[in-house]
Amino acid sequence: MFTKKRILFSVIVLLAASLLLISCQPKSVETSSGTAAPAEVVKPIIWKSSGHGPATDPSQIFHDRCCEAITLASGGRLVVKPFVGGSIVPAYKEVDAINEGVLQMGYTCPMYNLDKWPAAGLISSRPAGLPGEALSSWFNYGGGADLMNKMMGSYNVMTFPGALSPLPEEVFFHSKVKIETLEDIKGLKARCMGDGGEILKRMGAATVIIPGGEVYEAMQRGTIDAFEYSTIATNWDMHFNEVAPYMYLSPSRAPSDPQVFFVNKEAFEALPADLQEIVQVQIAKWTQAQHEYLVYKSVAAIEEFKQAGVEIFKVSSEIEDALYQAADEFYAEKSAKESPIFGEIYNSMKTYGEAYAAMR
Repeated sequence: MFTKKRILFSVIVLLAASLLLISCQPKSVETSSGTAAPAEVVKPIIWKSSGHGPATDPSQIFHDRCCEAITLASGGRLVVKPFVGGSIVPAYKEVDAINEGVLQMGYTCPMYNLDKWPAAGLISSRPAGLPGEALSSWFNYGGGADLMNKMMGSYNVMTFPGALSPLPEEVFFHSKVKIETLEDIKGLKARCMGDGGEILKRMGAATVIIPGGEVYEAMQRGTIDAFEYSTIATNWDMHFNEVAPYMYLSPSRAPSDPQVFFVNKEAFEALPADLQEIVQVQIAKWTQAQHEYLVYKSVAAIEEFKQAGVEIFKVSSEIEDALYQAADEFYAEKSAKESPIFGEIYNSMKTYGEAYAAMR
């Protein structure tokens, strides 16, 4: 009896194994000759994506999470491999790499592309620009994404509504020296990017361009006396309290700190519609998540900077007024001499900003 049961059990196991083996085989398709051939196994689509900052930068962290979320939501059909800024191409050259197909996606600041598009500085952490909420709604619903795509022209790069994370206002400056009057700006050796750097240069500062990952060391070496980088929360995570005893706050220089996801146009358009939707939905989710996270963390980071011994000041109205005046002159000149898209973007943002301010 025991032997019969063992034999019956063995037969059942063999039968189950055979059925499992059959089910795992590729399904056959009929060829033109009428013979059956195994169906081709579909390989996942592989994308490479890069952030623009060091691994500790929250923008890099949220970039990586977004890549992982796209891979997960697609069921592995689209695998987006995240890379830290500078590991695939030099820092701030992400958009060029996307255009060339070296990357299929990237998360970076528009102002890092002023060498190609002077108007890119408008949709960035620019002086007298739109605050975060206004910038995001302008980009998503007020035609901002379309204008950015128009600006990029024949480049094989695109963006879309939801791809911009406005982020809170930037720290005006971290500094080794006190900055109390307009005279203190003159001759100040400062890392300041984009249009803000050009405008502060007009105000007398000696501004330089330094990648974010090199700012800490530049302060240690004495290459610079002050710098801007990002939000209060981001800058706390970068341990800037260790190299700058003073922190100056004002929304005048950068009322928001926007970063944008860009994709290779051909690679995106080659995706099936459902994968395109997944890419856009996940990007919109994680850009908004980063903004909310950094608002929350910035509130807490103020106290952390204080406890670390950093002295925090509001930028004087003398410096703010001078910056607003210099910004107005700068953008009036640029609008007159640059290509029409510059004025188109500037006027669109200005009109929207005035309506936003009136509403509030």
